[in-house]
Amino acid sequence: MTRRPALFAAIVVLFAAPSFGGSPSISPLQIPAGSVVDFQLQSRLSPSAADAADSLPAGTTLRVKLLDQIDSRINGDGSAFQGVLVSPLEQNNHVVISANAQARGLLALLRSQRHPEGFRYELLVTNLVDGDKSYVVTASLGSSLFEQKNIAPER
Repeated sequence: MTRRPALFAAIVVLFAAPSFGGSPSISPLQIPAGSVVDFQLQSRLSPSAADAADSLPAGTTLRVKLLDQIDSRINGDGSAFQGVLVSPLEQNNHVVISANAQARGLLALLRSQRHPEGFRYELLVTNLVDGDKSYVVTASLGSSLFEQKNIAPER
């Protein structure tokens, strides 16, 4: 009868081991340095009237030339990248942020229940620097951070 507690403990350990849903592999994100990538500006939770970038509507396209290669097989979650704006950001025929402004961002691994693999990589622009002015922004590759190109059908 002394084997039962050991067997019970072994079963508990077996079922307590972590289980991961979906495929263990995540589609890599690879973009060569020098590529021009279109990012879509997202709306801010707390826009500021003093911040000129907050006057730009959600969905505004930021055309960014990447200065760094992006390869999710090499660069980990949270890896920084740099780029430059290819064209200015304008509002009402007024340049809000000029072309050649620095763009800074990061590679993010986002969890998604609707994505077939459970996770996806996203590239985010988080900061624009135009001369001596710095703007905090959020811009993603899709029109929404919640938008998925490969969505598994709902059941």
